[in-house]
Amino acid sequence: MRIAFLIDQFPALSETFILGQITGLIDRGHEVDIFTDRPGNTAQMHPEVERYRLLDRTYYNKVPKNILWRVIKAIILFVVYLIKAPKTLLQVLAFPKYKFAKYGELAGFLKLFYLVVPFLNKPLYNIIHCHYGRNGLKAILLKDLGIIQGKIIVAFHGYDISRYLQIHGEDIYDYLFSKADLLQPISQHWQQKLIALGCNETKITVHHMGIDCNKFTFISHRASREQIRLVSIARLVEKKGLQYGIEAVSKLVPSYPHLEYQIIGDGVLQADLQQLIDQLNVGENVKLLGWREQQEVAAIIADADLVLAPSITSLDGDCEGIPVSLMEAMAEGLPVVSTYHSGIPELIQDGVSGYLVAEREVDTLAAKINYLLMNPEIGREMGLAGRKIVETDYNIEILNDLLAKIYQQLI
Repeated sequence: MRIAFLIDQFPALSETFILGQITGLIDRGHEVDIFTDRPGNTAQMHPEVERYRLLDRTYYNKVPKNILWRVIKAIILFVVYLIKAPKTLLQVLAFPKYKFAKYGELAGFLKLFYLVVPFLNKPLYNIIHCHYGRNGLKAILLKDLGIIQGKIIVAFHGYDISRYLQIHGEDIYDYLFSKADLLQPISQHWQQKLIALGCNETKITVHHMGIDCNKFTFISHRASREQIRLVSIARLVEKKGLQYGIEAVSKLVPSYPHLEYQIIGDGVLQADLQQLIDQLNVGENVKLLGWREQQEVAAIIADADLVLAPSITSLDGDCEGIPVSLMEAMAEGLPVVSTYHSGIPELIQDGVSGYLVAEREVDTLAAKINYLLMNPEIGREMGLAGRKIVETDYNIEILNDLLAKIYQQLI
């Protein structure tokens, strides 16, 4: 099969779940191309990007912010592609603005032109797999224009079905629901949200994101020791709830002066979180490490005692999906302390593979961490249960086999 992935950014260190799908489908003999709005940091990317030569398969539809350069570049592209696809280009430039409402954010000056150009003169795709609802809207428009013809699958993750709806209205996906061939929310939580929005439930199939369990060696973690290490792997944004993790750790430091809390990730709240660390006087205990590649993350997890994921619904309504970082931690046998948020309870069974607490409950969060530190044998039992859950339900190899079968059934 020929498969096109429509995604926001590539490469992206934080989206190993999409990378795992792409490489898994290539391993299964399928041809995959990647279409994305913007390039990621090619100086810091996962080794699979180079190993599979994925940049050679990637096409960008980045729209220049500078209007003058946007026009100049569009003219150049128009001249280049005019002979190859004159009818399509003229159709795109004449597309009436009043029709854009059902396609989301594409009404901006020349945005449609930049979306279309990377698809010109490409062989037809059997499957167009869109990650995030907004990319599904783009695919529907491309199909309506006759530029693509394959079956359209749309994966919904978190922001695209929470905060995005608050910005654009709860009817933004109505046309997508009628035209897409399959919707794949990553959790039952988001499945119910799609149904509540009016989507025909026969078009919906939950498909988890997953991890390569072979990359994460199960370790029966050590008993109580003087040096204690907690880890969070997350973008430094509000919905990750990291401020509450830091506050919980600050309550534990007097009893565990050698406790170290490592936060892997970067983002817009880095300065704010560092300020909180300084205010709480826990700079010797809490470290913001920035992003790390998968191998480095695995090594840090291997030396940790537990993983902390204090996710919340942000003040602007943004929500999580099911954090892949939790799957990675569970694959290595770590107990997890997290929250009753979005699809997280579908991954973590409270009291079995970890502990869940209410959002923003700092004291309860600290108490659960303390209990695991005081009772390492419970943590080891949770780690074993967590590994089994990930191997069964969040194993990327199993999930990619299933995805390929779903594709085949659609076509």
